[in-house]
Amino acid sequence: MLVEQYNPFGQIGITVLVSIIPILLFLICLTVLKMKGITTALINLVVTFVLVYGFFHLSFGNGVGSIIQGIIQGLVPIGYIIVMAVWLYKISVNSGKFDVLRSSIAGISHDQRIQLLLIGFCFNAFLEGAAGFGVPVAICAVLLMSLGFKPLQAAMLCLIANGASGAFGAIGIPVGIIDTFDLQEGISSLDVSRMTALTLPLINLSIPFLMVWLVDGFKGIKETMPAILTTGITYAVSQALFTIFLGPEIADIVPPILAMGALALLCKKWSPKNTFFLSGHDLEYEKHTAKDIIKAWSPFYLLTLFILIWSLPAFKGLFAEGGALSSLVANFTIPGSEINMSLDIIGATGSALLVAVIVTILTTKNMTFQTSGRLLKETVKEFWVPIIMICAIIGIAKLMTYGGMTIALGEAAAKTGSAFPFISPILGWIGVFMTGSVVNNNTLFAPIQATAGAALSTNSTLLVAANTVGGVIAKLVSPQSIAIATAAVGQQGKESTLTKMTLKYSLGFLVFVCIWTFILSLIL
Repeated sequence: MLVEQYNPFGQIGITVLVSIIPILLFLICLTVLKMKGITTALINLVVTFVLVYGFFHLSFGNGVGSIIQGIIQGLVPIGYIIVMAVWLYKISVNSGKFDVLRSSIAGISHDQRIQLLLIGFCFNAFLEGAAGFGVPVAICAVLLMSLGFKPLQAAMLCLIANGASGAFGAIGIPVGIIDTFDLQEGISSLDVSRMTALTLPLINLSIPFLMVWLVDGFKGIKETMPAILTTGITYAVSQALFTIFLGPEIADIVPPILAMGALALLCKKWSPKNTFFLSGHDLEYEKHTAKDIIKAWSPFYLLTLFILIWSLPAFKGLFAEGGALSSLVANFTIPGSEINMSLDIIGATGSALLVAVIVTILTTKNMTFQTSGRLLKETVKEFWVPIIMICAIIGIAKLMTYGGMTIALGEAAAKTGSAFPFISPILGWIGVFMTGSVVNNNTLFAPIQATAGAALSTNSTLLVAANTVGGVIAKLVSPQSIAIATAAVGQQGKESTLTKMTLKYSLGFLVFVCIWTFILSLIL
């Protein structure tokens, strides 16, 4: 916060009403006025700047600096990751590997409800754990679309599925970052990881049911019940065990692999009574040798390998202060402001993807650097508008944070007394809705949740966990997530339609988490 106080009106009620304007404006513009996402984001950026400058007295220099920081962070790491991930996908398609990959999945089961569980749920969760930052939704939505799912339907299903894995994305960073906050009562990331095991398994079990219901109703659930239970139980139980005993780091790496393996083994012995096809008939898939399938999956093996290397503490230590490569990290203050920035391009996850792309090009016989350069140009041309939208959204989040709006909303919620555990997940939902990131959400609100818990004699670890889970649910409707999903499936300009498709499910899960957190607060 870069203002003297977060309650400039002297009355917290009025301050909250003003602070919530950016959130309400987003929802109204997207769902009621049906504006395009980029238009909504830019209007909201201007409105938020006026509010923090005029009412919260954020200096003009710091206001402009907030927007510049949002632009930089929108480009690196987020925009960098999106462009590299989609470029890798395009190379896979252009080289013919993607068709083989798609056929290999269809080879497990031609039933598209099973394919949805394999790709939309399991592979989505794995990519969330390995990469995060929009990569799973971008890649899996396109995979589903190539199998016959409609573009916005594929995007919606992947966003909903992401609700099962978002808490531990990018090698568990959203929860792992808690160790850097020095929270009251010594709350650690392992404490929060263990506490999420009381809530997330219930959500994880329900999401496969919801996904199948959305494509084939209750008939689909009945016919694929063994597959749904195998996927949901394997994933939920194994993730809970990892979060309880090992912590957050690989809670989205091993469980989805186990779930995919369990489902593949089931499909060797069982198949649904009726095979379901979205188009009414089976798609044509070529049969390929094991060698061809291994080669086809190689871009994604490489993606996972290099992301894991980039995520190792030893590798990250190279770019930390005093590390061997620390000179490659640019540390500076944005001119005219008090805002400090650190720009680490080589150590960014996007660079891991770039290395995966280069190795893929070098190891693919029918792919040249000239062709791959053309594909990169296509990718940038397709994604520059969504990336600008993401930059604007992060700029809004920075303005709200530095201007005191975020703290005002958090402090007001903490004044609700014994009802606070019910409201606690809502804070997390707001945090991710505005920033698009569970990491940023926990950075903003985890300290407030821990402080409120101590003041109210409520289990503070439960509240921080609720902040995380509530945030994950908001990823279904976060403008940043929506922008990535619509861009990935070539539906730019239809952000309002996709928001409407996912909003009711996000709010439904939020109501459940609020009630469940309140019940747990009475027990723990």
